Amino acid sequence: MNKQELIDAVASATGSSKAMTGEAIDAVIGAITNAVVEGRTVQLIGFGSFSSGERAARTGRNPATGEEISIAAAKTVKFTAGKTFKDAVNGTAK
Repeated sequence: MNKQELIDAVASATGSSKAMTGEAIDAVIGAITNAVVEGRTVQLIGFGSFSSGERAARTGRNPATGEEISIAAAKTVKFTAGKTFKDAVNGTAK
């Protein structure tokens, strides 16, 4: 499902216009992004949590040449699925 399909599905489920639904989805994504950029965790009970993490610098290998390369440290975004979401995916939701 891409963003437009998500907008269509939410608009259909809520009876809202696609334009208003698109703005709402953009606002939600923006709020989550801003919070994670600031180092905060966004927890949506039943769905999951978005947070930032750190990946340490390390040495890797170029798969084509086998040459060792240095991989710089980086910040990452983590998503941890909530129990309700996991249960729905696994078909064990009540």
